Amino acid sequence: MSDTEKAQGSQELVTTHFGFQEVPESEKETLVRGVFSSVAPKYDIMNDLMSLGVHRLWKRYTVDLARPRRGERVLDLAGGTGDLAILMHKRLQPGGSIVLADINPEMLAVGEKRLADKGLLLGVDFVEANAEELPFADGEFDLVTLAFGIRNMTHPDRALREIYRVLKLGGRALILEFSHPRWPGLQRIYDLYSFQLLPRIGELVARDRDSYQYLVESIRRFPDQESFRMMMEDAGFGRVDVHNLSGGIVAIHRGFRLG
Repeated sequence: MSDTEKAQGSQELVTTHFGFQEVPESEKETLVRGVFSSVAPKYDIMNDLMSLGVHRLWKRYTVDLARPRRGERVLDLAGGTGDLAILMHKRLQPGGSIVLADINPEMLAVGEKRLADKGLLLGVDFVEANAEELPFADGEFDLVTLAFGIRNMTHPDRALREIYRVLKLGGRALILEFSHPRWPGLQRIYDLYSFQLLPRIGELVARDRDSYQYLVESIRRFPDQESFRMMMEDAGFGRVDVHNLSGGIVAIHRGFRLG
């Protein structure tokens, strides 16, 4: 076997996780696209049902912590159906702008319709983009937000480096993601709810048990708070802090581009 054939064989063996499954790394993006194409029409309803509406408080707190200001340029990455963009829009006007970016066109279409229905299209662009290869210039944004998306990426470390690259000097990034419960006894209750009830709700409401089974599993595969904080620092972020919400079921990681 030639060196080229050996190298090709090694590349074919590279795998990553898709929930609790190991899949070829080259296939994960397609699989994740399939999940969100399937859940897009019921995504907002399912978020309310799965979190009992608490996801709205988590997102509002994220925006309060981000402190979007008048005239700033914001990238809402993996912005999906537009929850954060809707919350930030008024604070940025007049003169501000938001790029709502998502890798999935079905999710992006839902987000665009929601903002249009609310009369919030002024200063908003919708861009289909891969977070690991952002089509934006260096230092273009004052603020980058990312809610419940980074755990689905094939290479979260690459996405973090891209977020750092497109931030202006002094700009900040806030990443809201499911994390690891900190309260004693909460993990057992959370596991029971997640693995027994959430896929069943997905089956009944969205007619898609498998996608919600994946989403539950993907949460468990995501690094804990300290590990993800270190990932952000490795990507270049400074002054990284962690804000646990609901006992650590979710966490906001905030970091700044300082150099």
